[in-house]
Amino acid sequence: MTTDPSPAPGPTPGPNPNPNPSPTPEDPRVAVRGEARLEVDPEIARITVTVTARGRDRRTALDDLTHRNNTALQLIKSYGEAIEKLETGAFSISPQLTDKGRGERIRAYQGRVHLTAELSDFTALGELTTRLADLDLTHVDGPYWSLRPTSPAHAGARRQAVHEAVQRAREYADALGTHLTALIDIADIGADNSLPPYPPAPGGAFRTVAYGAPEAAGAPPLDLEPQRQTVYANINARFTMAPPQL
Repeated sequence: MTTDPSPAPGPTPGPNPNPNPSPTPEDPRVAVRGEARLEVDPEIARITVTVTARGRDRRTALDDLTHRNNTALQLIKSYGEAIEKLETGAFSISPQLTDKGRGERIRAYQGRVHLTAELSDFTALGELTTRLADLDLTHVDGPYWSLRPTSPAHAGARRQAVHEAVQRAREYADALGTHLTALIDIADIGADNSLPPYPPAPGGAFRTVAYGAPEAAGAPPLDLEPQRQTVYANINARFTMAPPQL
């Protein structure tokens, strides 16, 4: 009887559980931060419109609110391609009571409809806000300036942040008389707690309430100056470099 002297095959080696081992003198690393801050012109202006109506009974208030809402919608839609988005928000109609007591009763009904419009044509913006403010019982808020989520300004800020990180790492390597050899990783700072991509920009708000302003008066359009937007990008990056001769 013969036996095979060769050892039994062992388990197949798996992937390296630690693909990024700690740096060593033969494999030094440099970690840097890249930052960018760009100021660009806005791409979108958003206004909110609140249409209200009152009546002694619910049906009268509702009919009046429907008429005012349709008038505001038709006015906004008349600007065609200048309007990128038009949405109806909350609607409410509620009774208004007399002073509390034994004789408490409903004295009127009040209704509200909230509209939101986004414009890309800022030339039409001033005229539209003025004409909306000329409508009865209409409240206008805005404009709120912002960039589109797909704006190239965001990509430009990210590229600038990466370039700054590479330049900073090279300067550290140059100070040691060596050079970078590879990129280990790159990551957004605070990626888990980032802000929404399309936040409204505060400030520059126009607010008014108009009560029966005569439409024939033709109030002059508002001269609204767009508010420049600030775009930020922040990254962390790690590189390897050739061992320096210290």
